[in-house]
Amino acid sequence: MNAGTPILTAAQMRSAEQALFDAGVDDYGLMEQAGAAAAAIIWRAGGLRDTLVLCGPGNNGGDGFVIARLLRTRGVAVRVAVLGESGTSSSRRARAGWDGPVEQLATAAPATQLVDALFGTGLSRGLDPAVAARLCDLSASASHSYAIDLPSGVDSDSGALLSAVPHFSICIALGALKPAHLLYPAAGHVRRLICADIGIPASDLAHQLMPPRLAAPGPDDHKYRRGLVAVVGGTMAGAGILAAQAAARSGAGMVRRLAADGLRHGADAIVTQDAQTVDALHDSLDDARLAAVLVGPGLGRDATARARLEAVLRHGHPLVLDADALTLIDVEQIPDGAILTPHEGEFTRLFSDLPGSKIDRARSAAERSGAIVIYKGADSVIAAPDGRVAVASGSSHWLSTAGTGDVLAGLVAGRLAVTRDAFRAAGEAVWLHGDAARRAGAAFIADDLLAALPAAIAARL
Repeated sequence: MNAGTPILTAAQMRSAEQALFDAGVDDYGLMEQAGAAAAAIIWRAGGLRDTLVLCGPGNNGGDGFVIARLLRTRGVAVRVAVLGESGTSSSRRARAGWDGPVEQLATAAPATQLVDALFGTGLSRGLDPAVAARLCDLSASASHSYAIDLPSGVDSDSGALLSAVPHFSICIALGALKPAHLLYPAAGHVRRLICADIGIPASDLAHQLMPPRLAAPGPDDHKYRRGLVAVVGGTMAGAGILAAQAAARSGAGMVRRLAADGLRHGADAIVTQDAQTVDALHDSLDDARLAAVLVGPGLGRDATARARLEAVLRHGHPLVLDADALTLIDVEQIPDGAILTPHEGEFTRLFSDLPGSKIDRARSAAERSGAIVIYKGADSVIAAPDGRVAVASGSSHWLSTAGTGDVLAGLVAGRLAVTRDAFRAAGEAVWLHGDAARRAGAAFIADDLLAALPAAIAARL
């Protein structure tokens, strides 16, 4: 999986900055660099529009003073409004470098552009209600708004809103992304996210999910070399059929639907095998060529469904567990290296109330289960047992309709069969699923995603 922009918690960001300072980098020099990067982005986006910069008492406010000074040198009509006195040595130095007037936040008039540099990473409590209301009013009066590092009032590690937070045109992340840039509800308050490189050393253990690089089949490939997928059916045939059709369009070479209904449905290219009994299912799974097995969509939750799940577990094939399988299984039964695709309810049932952010919980669940976890939602977190995390955010909210999870599960199984790498397969599938939804537009149903998958894959070859 391509490593995207790193994601750092507040503590990790402080540690990374301290490493720079220990190496001899001047803390005010870093503030100048951050302010210059942000000012350049605002200039490119906003040009000469009149601008109001709101500066808080900490280093985020110091960044704001640098931004104001540099925009002014470009001919922008800039005003600065403050919330209290600057409280750090670097922010005081930045304030001293601003030779224009300083207004008070409570009485400042609005402007065409608003820059929020009140509070950034590490905020632990909400803004005073009057300050939050004032920020929202000024933002509403501006046609363009920018949040420096993070919108003020956001918990940087969890994405929670600590107080009322306006919606911003652009958020300029400084040095690295923070969890709140990608986790909801905070992620929903930013229309566009830009990360400004300011030389912060950062591990890519956690990163933003990036578009995958896929490989087309080669001249020596055949259906089994490209990957044989089995989808284990259950009492609700439709879910398994959707998953099988997604797997068939994933790049895998062949898909078998091990049907519990004994009927043939869906694309003719999908081989439907009658596996109504557990013995018949065992026979169908007794094939060393199987590169991935998906169980869960439409499986059911009765004793027969449990027996079918146990049959799958006994065969030891590379495994994707989705939907009903996640309700029937216990954590101790999950094979190492399997891929789990839980939504919030399924995740809580399996792992209870794990502490921390969605990223923390997904990482803990992966470590505990030994599996790759795709913790689904408007923000999807993909976590591996070794601590790697990829976060996808901003996918179409039209995905909140029946069957789209079955399509994702089939994609995951198909990409697992192709790549034989569970973490990579999970990331590729989540990306392709989101891109197919974008191509499908509005008011689509799960079946419509299937038609969009070949174009989504072609775009990444």
